[in-house]
Amino acid sequence: MTLQEFLKEWKSPTKMVVVRTSGSTGKPKIMHVEKKRMLASAKMTCDFLKLHAGQTALLCMSLEYIGAKMMVVRAIERNLKLITIEPTGHPLANISDEIDFAAMVPLQVYNSLQVPCERQKLMKIKNLIIGGGAIDAKIQNELQNFPNAVWSTYGMTETLSHIALRRLNGSSASLWYTPLAGVKLGLTENNCLTIDAPHLCPETLITNDIAELNNKGEFRISGRVDNVINSGGVKIQAEEVERKLATLGVDNVVISSCQDVKFGEAVALITTLPTDDAHLRAAINQLPKYWQPKRIISVEAIPMAGNGKVARQKVKEIIRKMGN
Repeated sequence: MTLQEFLKEWKSPTKMVVVRTSGSTGKPKIMHVEKKRMLASAKMTCDFLKLHAGQTALLCMSLEYIGAKMMVVRAIERNLKLITIEPTGHPLANISDEIDFAAMVPLQVYNSLQVPCERQKLMKIKNLIIGGGAIDAKIQNELQNFPNAVWSTYGMTETLSHIALRRLNGSSASLWYTPLAGVKLGLTENNCLTIDAPHLCPETLITNDIAELNNKGEFRISGRVDNVINSGGVKIQAEEVERKLATLGVDNVVISSCQDVKFGEAVALITTLPTDDAHLRAAINQLPKYWQPKRIISVEAIPMAGNGKVARQKVKEIIRKMGN
């Protein structure tokens, strides 16, 4: 979808806009959302970040997804100057404008950090929000000393982009997400996060994200309930294993599950490294015994969804096809 096509849809008499989910955990879904709810979401973000008319916003993601559509709606709601480029892994390569506000996926941030001139442009963005996937610890470390605000977002298509942010850099850096105005949170019996935001969603949303709430109303996510591996009664969170491997210097891996005769399920790992890579093996040996993968599969590329998230359902399919 082009910007012109989206604006035509936005200006049409219909009260709805068509969006689709990322498909990172299954088949993408088509949704119809009300324009007034998108405007309410846009206002929340603009108020939180104190954006004002005349500031510049960069649109550098695919308009097939809610994250990019909401960047356009924020520009409309707050009368921002929208700078648009084709979606690319290096969104700042040909940018000369000063950017006040930008939204990127982790891959775009990572790529920009590798090129000195792009890194300098990234540092100058007044408010950078990063969403659509987990942010690697190495990236967070590189962003720590950036002079302007860098945020991780939490949200989904159903919540019309993010409903909470956490600061990644500076003295306000935190592991906890702060919900935006009008968002009420709770937990199910399984500690899955619930979101009550009637201005965004007509019904309370029960997520698959395992969360913890603190006494300030903030929350943090440990992983998804559908990424829990039950190995002989021991529950292992796939994302937790990935984070541990990242601290050991191995971040090009995805943890999933495979069938196991003895334990029912066991940990499986796919990676772009050779299965006998010495560094990978050394890192695995430092994991708790029950975290260590029973299957290691080498692939040319980690399967990704269109918005930059790991396509975990496709990961499961790879493991199954490889003799699960």
